[in-house]
Amino acid sequence: MTYLGLDLGTSGVKALLIDGNQTVLAEGHAPLTVMRPHPMWSEQDPQSWITACEAAIAQIRDAAPAVFAGLRGIAVSGQMHGATLLDANNKPLRPAILWNDGRSHAECAELETLADFQGIGGNIVMAGFTAPKLRWVQKNEPGIFAKIHKVLLPKDYINLWLTGEYVSEMSDAAGTLWLDVANRDWSDTLLAATGLTRDHMPRLVEGSGKAGELRADLAAQWGVGAVSVAGGAGDNAATACGLGVVHPGQGFLSLGTSGVLFSVTDSFATNTESAVHSFCHAVPQTWHQMGVILCATDALAWLSQITGQTPAALAGLVKDVQKPSPITFLPYLSGERTPHNAPNATGSFLNLRRDHTLPDMVQAVMEGVGFAFADCCAALDACKSLPQSVYVAGGGSQSVVWLQMLADITN
Repeated sequence: MTYLGLDLGTSGVKALLIDGNQTVLAEGHAPLTVMRPHPMWSEQDPQSWITACEAAIAQIRDAAPAVFAGLRGIAVSGQMHGATLLDANNKPLRPAILWNDGRSHAECAELETLADFQGIGGNIVMAGFTAPKLRWVQKNEPGIFAKIHKVLLPKDYINLWLTGEYVSEMSDAAGTLWLDVANRDWSDTLLAATGLTRDHMPRLVEGSGKAGELRADLAAQWGVGAVSVAGGAGDNAATACGLGVVHPGQGFLSLGTSGVLFSVTDSFATNTESAVHSFCHAVPQTWHQMGVILCATDALAWLSQITGQTPAALAGLVKDVQKPSPITFLPYLSGERTPHNAPNATGSFLNLRRDHTLPDMVQAVMEGVGFAFADCCAALDACKSLPQSVYVAGGGSQSVVWLQMLADITN
């Protein structure tokens, strides 16, 4: 028996085929593009997700046709918060509004006055979440809003393609701001604040639960038998499951484009004062809290663009670090979430002198990201959910020097 994992990212779809021992049998990948028709807008065509999935799966089928025929299970993970609006015929009414779209900043303040999003939904209303996006559509595209039959998250649109059913799961649904996170169910109160009802929403399952069966026509096209499709997970919850971070007290640090400090909890708790995210985990009766920074390895990528050197080459300039950089770097190149909730925050180098070198600046960037993670540690510690040790994921984890800095800075 084999199992297929699909990951719907912002820049591409990845596909992975494994056996029952989690041995990797084949991989596939297909790129995606983001449309930015106006400042602060970020959109994708939902059909491009399906096309990319088909391409990535075709690569796996071509590479390992015999073992693919033994497919028995599929699960999808993916980018969170995206608003995918469907009509009664399951056709997208407009391009999906993505997680990194900032157009609904004004609607965030409105929603905070209309319902207890922080208490029930567990999070400050931010433009990245789904609810303010729908408020924006309601105000600015009323004709489209009136035709909405279902609102799906990006990965759940893939599940609709796979199964023909409207299904979401707890970890991703918590990122809409419409979920009663403590009770793991849609909140009628929060939905009403954006002019929706639970009829507009998919049914909910646990991430490890069954979302449905692979459609018969797809099964015949792929040459497989009966295949179960799981609920799946939002991207960070999926990373946690992949690392085995599923029990209270465990955690991981994601040193990717953005940065995440993820901690598993056995109950729902909030710290919205420090912009901590409180979501359901993808496993039953488990929750998690996250400190999120918006610019982690992306800070090094920015310096890479400025200097014309690759991020790996820049990281290689910093050897065995014996003392802090004489330069201070504030890593707020894309604003900041935890603990500042400051979308307009900006980055800077401080204390620059003529004798400073590029390695000094690279070290300052790494340290600045480290101290941003230290802020996340303090925020999680305030709600008694700071893990004592963490796994590390993401591209930045390839730098042993950076990992040592993070360990030193965060103790």
